[in-house]
Amino acid sequence: MFADFIKSLFQDDPEPLTDHDARIPLTALLVRLARSDNDYAAAEMIRIEQIAQTRFGLTKPEASRLRADAEQFESEAPDTVRFTRAIKEAVPYEARIGVIEALWQVALADGERDQHEDALIRLAANLLGVNDRDSALARQRVDTQG
Repeated sequence: MFADFIKSLFQDDPEPLTDHDARIPLTALLVRLARSDNDYAAAEMIRIEQIAQTRFGLTKPEASRLRADAEQFESEAPDTVRFTRAIKEAVPYEARIGVIEALWQVALADGERDQHEDALIRLAANLLGVNDRDSALARQRVDTQG
C-alpha cells in the first residue's frame, strides 16, 4: 500500500513532502517510538491519536485512521535514518521541536520511562537536527504538562 510512497521518501534526492504527506511519516515515527519497548500500549495509541487531532486538525475517526495507516507505514519503513531525514527535509525546525515534544508525550503516555524509547528520542532528535538544548526543553515542557 505504501511501497511507492516509501520508495519516494528514500530516494537519494526525495521530493519535499506536502504538509498532508508529512502526516504519515510524522505519525509513523510516533508509532515507531511507542513500539520500541515492545509494549505498544493502548495509552500510547490514544496519545498518538490525540496528537494527530491537535497537530493536524483531524476528527477522532480521521486520527484513528491516520494512526492505523501510520502503523502499516512504520512496519514497512525499516530505516530510521532515512525515515527521519524525510521528515527533516519536509518540516521546518520549529515544527521538528514539536515532533520531539510529541515523541515525549507518547513515551510518557504509559507512565513508564523506557531506555529504548529514550534512545530512540535521542536518535530522532539528532537525525531531525534538533539541538540538545531544544530537545531537553521539549522534554521539560512535556514533563510540566504531565
